Amino acid sequence: MAKKTSNVSFRIDSDLKQQADKLFSQLGLNMTTAFNIFLRQAIREGSIPFTITINTPNAETVAAMLEAQRIATDPKVKRYSDVEEALRELKS
Repeated sequence: MAKKTSNVSFRIDSDLKQQADKLFSQLGLNMTTAFNIFLRQAIREGSIPFTITINTPNAETVAAMLEAQRIATDPKVKRYSDVEEALRELKS
């Protein structure tokens, strides 16, 4: 026997909807599926339930990651055999 469904209609800011559609698409969901997941989990937990996120680093983090990659691949960057060696050089 098929479950009964109901339509829910609500108004949201167009920009907010566009952002949500983009996020849910990246997560492999559509708006209806995301909303159903939210409702089921809220009922299960008896509260606002969870956060689904895509971890996007900010500009500062991206810059640090690129710098670390550059340092790791640059043969001109001084290498240390252990932490003590690096600390000795810092103290000198």
